[in-house]
Amino acid sequence: MVSEQSEKLEQAKALFASGQMAFERGNYREAVVAFEAGTRLAGRATALGGTIQLWLMNAYSAANRQQEAIALGDKLVKHPDREIRKQSKRVVEILQAPKLKRRADWTTPIPDLSNLESSEGTLNLSKYGSTQKPQKTPLRPDPQPENLSQMNTRDNGFLGMAIAVITLAIAGIWFFR
Repeated sequence: MVSEQSEKLEQAKALFASGQMAFERGNYREAVVAFEAGTRLAGRATALGGTIQLWLMNAYSAANRQQEAIALGDKLVKHPDREIRKQSKRVVEILQAPKLKRRADWTTPIPDLSNLESSEGTLNLSKYGSTQKPQKTPLRPDPQPENLSQMNTRDNGFLGMAIAVITLAIAGIWFFR
């Protein structure tokens, strides 16, 4: 019985880790499946089960299943673990916050470029309103070397003066020790 429970716990941890990886890669549906299975194995009232459910709530939200995320959050507010209750309350508040309207000029829409077709160096962007060849940026020419005949290359004695000052300082320290 004890080994069966520890086996379930290990499976729950593995599902949790796989769900986290899927979530971080943007595979939210896959993450939801892993988190749901992990929750069943870990138990809803355990600390691990609560942590998995917090991730599940975020995965629901990311998968555009807001109502399920909020419903799960409302259940987690009554979880036995204090930290789980506190975190779920914060997430529910965020999920229920009113959506702010943004002006169109504040954002830049990013088109889905996964279906682009390329033929002979021409990008087919007709779906997005333009067809154009990629622009080539001109290479910068190598900078010209400096003309040393116009520079003052005469020794101004700085190096010799610096060595003399350092030598005197060391000798003074040595003498007054």
